[in-house]
Amino acid sequence: MVAVGTVRAAGWLFALCLVAAAATGTFAVTGGRSPLGMLVAATLPPAATVRALPWAVRGLHDTRPAGAGIGLGRVLKSVAISAGLLLLFGLLFSSADAVFADLVTGLLPDISLDGVVGWLLRLALIGGGLLGAAYLVSRPPDLEGLRPGPARPAHRLEWTLPLVLLDTLFAAFVLVQLTVFFGGAGHVLRTAGLTYAQYARGGFWQLLAVTALTLLVIAIAARRAPNATRADRLLVRVLLGTLAALSLVVVASALYRMQVYTDAYGATRLRLFVTTIELWLGLLFVLVGVAVVRLRAAWLPRLVVGTAVLALLGLAMVNPDRLIAERNVDRYLETGRLDVSYLSGLSADAVPALTRLPEPMRACALGQIAAELPRDGLWATNLGRERARRDLAAIPTTTGVTDCLVARGW
Repeated sequence: MVAVGTVRAAGWLFALCLVAAAATGTFAVTGGRSPLGMLVAATLPPAATVRALPWAVRGLHDTRPAGAGIGLGRVLKSVAISAGLLLLFGLLFSSADAVFADLVTGLLPDISLDGVVGWLLRLALIGGGLLGAAYLVSRPPDLEGLRPGPARPAHRLEWTLPLVLLDTLFAAFVLVQLTVFFGGAGHVLRTAGLTYAQYARGGFWQLLAVTALTLLVIAIAARRAPNATRADRLLVRVLLGTLAALSLVVVASALYRMQVYTDAYGATRLRLFVTTIELWLGLLFVLVGVAVVRLRAAWLPRLVVGTAVLALLGLAMVNPDRLIAERNVDRYLETGRLDVSYLSGLSADAVPALTRLPEPMRACALGQIAAELPRDGLWATNLGRERARRDLAAIPTTTGVTDCLVARGW
């Protein structure tokens, strides 16, 4: 996930990957597996970093007997000697050959005051995180006791009646959605008296909330429902399985509305991101259905985190900013409508798709991206920005400010 920053130029995507990398790294070193254990594990790294300082200081004093291995102090001494030798001989070789001196200069970080302060902050942040992680690995916390114990089973009527009514409500909604799928948006517009804009905008966020709340309902019902007898287990499978299956149709309805919304108003980062979330929630309902059939869900929390990470990596793999640009360019070629102002705010990943635009839209969309494109050194190498530079170098910029003001409409 950290390597996404070398491949993709979209800063928002890299920020999400960094957060996910920190979270999954925390779960790896703490061993949190239950929902409550994962929640507690997320709070441990800051405290572990502080507690690791005296632990690391004690580790610097090598008290091991001969032949018992090498201590941390000796490792640091070896690193310091290696750095001194590289510096001494590197300076000598650099003064002896200009080509080698240019190579070494490109490898060295910025030596200015701002550069030194930046590197020290990075060293403190990354080093503190690694030190805290090493402390947690050597002294793993006991999070197994945070697993929830067996809940007091509810009476059959207590949970059956709400679920039957909820299944009925979902079934009615699903029947209406089937008319949308088979009759199309035009049928809904004629029946409900909505405008196209109202239908495209309405409903998605409510259905997204319904999807998330349904997962919570299923989790509570599965925990409280009795399963002592064969009839109880069959009833759990039927009612919760039906709710999970109907929820998949709700997910499909939400995705359909977002598709209509995107076709009408163009693709954006937010619309692509929430579509990814909805697809992930749909996958969760499939996993919940499997857990309901097996009446076992101890593996589900870990798989929820794992599928979330895979969804984020999948989003990075499809190159979201370029995908957004391609969708909007295709829409412009079909309808003649384009939000140039929004496209000019995308990252360098969008440049290959935006080069397909005719003038003056192409120059206006690429102008701001080219102006904000940084010069990357070895320590900030990015494949997306490097490709953007090659594409921008092959495009003549002859469009004036007046042409861009005219082109910044729809």
